[in-house]
Amino acid sequence: MDSKDSNKLKELRELVDFLKENGIAEFDMERTDLKVRIKFAGAAGSTASGIDPTRLAELLASSGGGGGVPSPSTSPAPAATPSAEPEEKLHEVKSPIVGTFYDSPSPGASTFVQVGDQVEVGQVLCIVEAMKLMNEIESDIAGEVVKRIAVTGQPVEFGQPLFAIRPR
Repeated sequence: MDSKDSNKLKELRELVDFLKENGIAEFDMERTDLKVRIKFAGAAGSTASGIDPTRLAELLASSGGGGGVPSPSTSPAPAATPSAEPEEKLHEVKSPIVGTFYDSPSPGASTFVQVGDQVEVGQVLCIVEAMKLMNEIESDIAGEVVKRIAVTGQPVEFGQPLFAIRPR
């Protein structure tokens, strides 16, 4: 690998680090000599708020030429405002395996649980398919489902949060 390729690889790594730091889930850029599409797995719902456009422009300019326009695929969301109340402690049910997340037993069937549902310990919340095996993921706590974090049909990693539950 020559020094030119080494510099491009370094700049690409800087771009990836920048996108991660700013919570950008997807990024597309196209120029005459280069096309880049970056999508982070399991990053559904990430926002581009707080991004430093100057730093992004510097990274893109340093990668040679400026013929294209970068376009983060996520829309900016309002920055979180600090509240006077302490944050509520929610329990996260995490994936015990790598696989594909499904919120229902089969396509078209109703979901195992919905936001607002009360769940008991051992109640099935979802399925994670791994190597053609359907693994039922059960709640390890009783409480109210506050948020579904994973997206049905999308890959999940080991330890990735799937649901947020408010304990009883």
